[in-house]
Amino acid sequence: MQVKALACELPADTGLPLSRFSRQDLAREVIARGIVAQISGATIWRWLDQDAIRPWQHRSWIFPRDPQFEQKAGRVLDLYQGCWQNQALGSDDYVISADEKTSIQARVRIHPTQPTQAGQSMRVEFEYERGGALAYLAAWDVRRAKIFGCCDPTTGIAPFDGLVQQVMSQEPYRQAKRVFWIVDNGSSHRGQAACQRLQQQYSNLVLVHLPVHASWLNQVEIYFSVVQRKVLTPNDFPSLDAVAQRLLEFQSYYEQIARPFEWKFTRLELKELVAKLKDQHVCALAA
Repeated sequence: MQVKALACELPADTGLPLSRFSRQDLAREVIARGIVAQISGATIWRWLDQDAIRPWQHRSWIFPRDPQFEQKAGRVLDLYQGCWQNQALGSDDYVISADEKTSIQARVRIHPTQPTQAGQSMRVEFEYERGGALAYLAAWDVRRAKIFGCCDPTTGIAPFDGLVQQVMSQEPYRQAKRVFWIVDNGSSHRGQAACQRLQQQYSNLVLVHLPVHASWLNQVEIYFSVVQRKVLTPNDFPSLDAVAQRLLEFQSYYEQIARPFEWKFTRLELKELVAKLKDQHVCALAA
């Protein structure tokens, strides 16, 4: 129990000049503290594995700090579940998840990439020349698994409005009852000003903002992760135009196999998360 308790502390809080514990670090420390006379890293691992404690691992995390986090997140989750303001969405209601993927580089490799061979994986030259960067704007139809996108030298109101126009100018969105656009709080679609601007252009458009720093609730980020894996890694393009062409061609390719994402995080999980965060906040204040 003492070993597990130590593993659940931040090393810096124990006076050690470490960012995280390894099995060997823990073994040395518990011996130095006199908890045990001798112990191996394998034994440490076996004990910690019983409770899935892995202090040698870490993950990045953004603590929700939007005072309206639960309210704003709940609206988005309701849309994913097919309802709005406690009413089921109709067949002529649509849900769009949109965002920008910024600073996509064209890395022109000094030596041509070598394809896979028997016993040898693809080989990509480490050195490259910078061929510029662009932004990729995309809109994902949550219920129909349709993707729309465009490339622009930079982000901003004009590029985003161009993406909106691309979607809203065609059927079924043009004459739909409502088209909900889920967006984050980026400068090109932030706040009430963006709501009013887009509402004036498209009377059936409803802009729905995510909580601050909660892009993980935006389904288009899942599509962006697919793009990163299948299109941009490894990054090997002869020019910036080639990057744009590959991204737009991938949209058509992906639509042939795409299905709506199986979104499992609901209001119930949201309530549990909010309660957990409150408990952590109380514990932090008490400490």
